Amino acid sequence: MKRLIEQRYVVRQNILTIIGLGLCVYFTWHIVAGERSYFRLMSLERQIERTTAAYEQERLMREQLEAKVVKLRPGSIDPDLLEERARAVLGYARPDEQIVILPQ
Repeated sequence: MKRLIEQRYVVRQNILTIIGLGLCVYFTWHIVAGERSYFRLMSLERQIERTTAAYEQERLMREQLEAKVVKLRPGSIDPDLLEERARAVLGYARPDEQIVILPQ
Protein backbone atom coordinates (compact mmCIF):
# COMPACT_ATOMS: atom_id res chain seq x y z
CA MET A 1 0.00 0.00 0.00
CA LYS A 2 2.83 2.33 0.89
CA ARG A 3 4.42 1.63 -2.50
CA LEU A 4 1.19 2.59 -4.34
CA ILE A 5 1.04 5.89 -2.45
CA GLU A 6 4.69 6.58 -3.37
CA GLN A 7 3.97 5.85 -7.04
CA ARG A 8 1.00 8.23 -7.03
CA TYR A 9 3.17 10.88 -5.43
CA VAL A 10 5.84 10.46 -8.14
CA VAL A 11 3.22 10.69 -10.91
CA ARG A 12 1.67 13.83 -9.36
CA GLN A 13 5.09 15.37 -8.99
CA ASN A 14 6.01 14.72 -12.64
CA ILE A 15 2.62 15.19 -14.33
CA LEU A 16 3.64 18.48 -15.99
CA THR A 17 6.83 16.88 -17.27
CA ILE A 18 4.88 13.92 -18.66
CA ILE A 19 2.30 16.21 -20.34
CA GLY A 20 5.04 18.45 -21.74
CA LEU A 21 6.97 15.47 -23.08
CA GLY A 22 3.79 14.09 -24.66
CA LEU A 23 3.08 17.42 -26.37
CA CYS A 24 6.66 17.60 -27.64
CA VAL A 25 6.40 14.10 -29.09
CA TYR A 26 3.00 14.93 -30.65
CA PHE A 27 4.16 18.12 -32.36
CA THR A 28 7.50 16.63 -33.41
CA TRP A 29 5.66 13.77 -35.08
CA HIS A 30 3.48 16.20 -37.03
CA ILE A 31 6.47 18.34 -38.02
CA VAL A 32 8.27 15.30 -39.42
CA ALA A 33 5.52 13.05 -40.78
CA GLY A 34 2.23 14.95 -40.74
CA GLU A 35 0.17 16.31 -43.62
CA ARG A 36 1.87 19.71 -43.31
CA SER A 37 5.30 18.33 -42.52
CA TYR A 38 8.70 19.37 -43.76
CA PHE A 39 8.94 16.38 -46.08
CA ARG A 40 5.53 17.15 -47.56
CA LEU A 41 6.67 20.74 -48.14
CA MET A 42 9.76 19.54 -50.00
CA SER A 43 7.61 17.18 -52.08
CA LEU A 44 5.23 20.00 -53.00
CA GLU A 45 8.13 22.28 -53.95
CA ARG A 46 9.53 19.60 -56.29
CA GLN A 47 6.06 19.16 -57.80
CA ILE A 48 5.78 22.93 -58.33
CA GLU A 49 9.17 22.97 -60.09
CA ARG A 50 8.15 20.13 -62.41
CA THR A 51 4.79 21.73 -63.17
CA THR A 52 6.41 25.10 -63.82
CA ALA A 53 8.89 23.53 -66.23
CA ALA A 54 6.07 21.74 -68.07
CA TYR A 55 4.09 24.99 -68.20
CA GLU A 56 7.04 26.88 -69.69
CA GLN A 57 7.51 24.18 -72.32
CA GLU A 58 3.83 24.32 -73.28
CA ARG A 59 3.89 28.13 -73.32
CA LEU A 60 6.84 28.14 -75.74
CA MET A 61 5.09 25.62 -77.97
CA ARG A 62 1.95 27.77 -77.96
CA GLU A 63 3.95 30.87 -78.88
CA GLN A 64 5.52 29.01 -81.81
CA LEU A 65 2.12 27.84 -83.03
CA GLU A 66 0.70 31.36 -82.69
CA ALA A 67 3.62 32.69 -84.75
CA LYS A 68 2.81 30.14 -87.48
CA VAL A 69 -0.86 31.09 -87.41
CA VAL A 70 0.02 34.77 -87.82
CA LYS A 71 2.10 33.88 -90.89
CA LEU A 72 -0.85 32.01 -92.44
CA ARG A 73 -3.41 34.81 -92.03
CA PRO A 74 -4.86 36.16 -95.31
CA GLY A 75 -3.21 39.58 -95.01
CA SER A 76 0.32 38.28 -94.48
CA ILE A 77 0.80 34.82 -95.99
CA ASP A 78 4.36 33.49 -95.87
CA PRO A 79 4.87 31.64 -99.19
CA ASP A 80 7.40 29.16 -97.78
CA LEU A 81 5.15 28.20 -94.89
CA LEU A 82 2.15 27.90 -97.20
CA GLU A 83 4.10 25.58 -99.52
CA GLU A 84 5.28 23.50 -96.57
CA ARG A 85 1.72 23.09 -95.23
CA ALA A 86 0.33 22.27 -98.70
CA ARG A 87 2.95 19.56 -99.15
CA ALA A 88 2.25 18.09 -95.72
CA VAL A 89 -1.53 18.14 -95.99
CA LEU A 90 -2.04 17.36 -99.68
CA GLY A 91 0.99 15.13 -100.19
CA TYR A 92 2.39 17.19 -103.09
CA ALA A 93 5.99 16.82 -104.23
CA ARG A 94 8.12 18.17 -107.06
CA PRO A 95 9.12 15.84 -109.91
CA ASP A 96 12.82 16.00 -108.97
CA GLU A 97 12.25 15.06 -105.31
CA GLN A 98 12.44 11.58 -103.84
CA ILE A 99 9.82 10.63 -101.25
CA VAL A 100 10.65 8.27 -98.41
CA ILE A 101 7.68 6.91 -96.49
CA LEU A 102 8.58 5.80 -92.98
CA PRO A 103 6.47 3.20 -91.14
CA GLN A 104 4.72 4.64 -88.11
